[in-house]
Amino acid sequence: MIMEFRVARAMKHMWEEPVISGAKGSGTIFFSGCRLHCCYCQNYNISHKGKGLNLTGRQLLALMFWLQNEGAHNINLVTPSHVAAALRPVLQEAKRDFLKIPVVYNTGGYDGLAGLRALDGLIDIYLPDLKYVDAGIAQKYSGAADYFEIANAALREMRRQQPRDVFIRGLMRRGVLVRHLVLPNLTSYSCAVLDAVAAIDKTLYVSVMAQYFPTADAQKFPELSRRLTNAEYDAVCGHFFAAGLRNGFTQDPESAVEDYVPDFDLDLLRADVAKAEELFGGRG
Repeated sequence: MIMEFRVARAMKHMWEEPVISGAKGSGTIFFSGCRLHCCYCQNYNISHKGKGLNLTGRQLLALMFWLQNEGAHNINLVTPSHVAAALRPVLQEAKRDFLKIPVVYNTGGYDGLAGLRALDGLIDIYLPDLKYVDAGIAQKYSGAADYFEIANAALREMRRQQPRDVFIRGLMRRGVLVRHLVLPNLTSYSCAVLDAVAAIDKTLYVSVMAQYFPTADAQKFPELSRRLTNAEYDAVCGHFFAAGLRNGFTQDPESAVEDYVPDFDLDLLRADVAKAEELFGGRG
């Protein structure tokens, strides 16, 4: 397996939705790079600037094995869209040889159908964003005027692959959980996103996120240069039920701080890869 994956961090993440992180953490693997160019990306150094290390498929397997051994509830592949095709043989080997916990596909939602269909049967939980419905807003902030067209089709495919949401002891084991980050001054656009989710399946779980803070290139846009107000967030949460949605999560507005952004220290990653390789090589 010679394919290389650029990775920025592997860690047990405690700050995903409670059905993903649970008590022991989600085994996150952050890929560098992204198909989108969101001006407000909180992981700007890895998504835009490509900070990370090139790892082989075997090293990626070792990290999955190590995270499982550390007690992670799942393997959470963060921003994997641009490496989806290359992930197929890695996940096939992991599931065949050692992986006993769910695989989470944690994406910005801008996923081609071919890549998703190649992963059919290998992803247990889809965790996509649905950022925008409006093409002008999508182009302005993420450089992707066709975002909704692509993301809407992707979400429908994800639901086709995982039509039922399955929970065991409070943890999601299979299914789809949609995320939406509410942006300041754009509550009507967020309400339209919730309507779009409801049009696909009103039983979908939706996480309405309040963690926005100005970062990266967001300061170039005056409307994005401040945090969300409680009134804005409450307005979107109020529309959740008006849209006919039933299942979801809200977020404390106090979460809109940089403390929750992972430390992408490559020395930490190097050390963790070394530990993972040693453990993986010595498995019985």
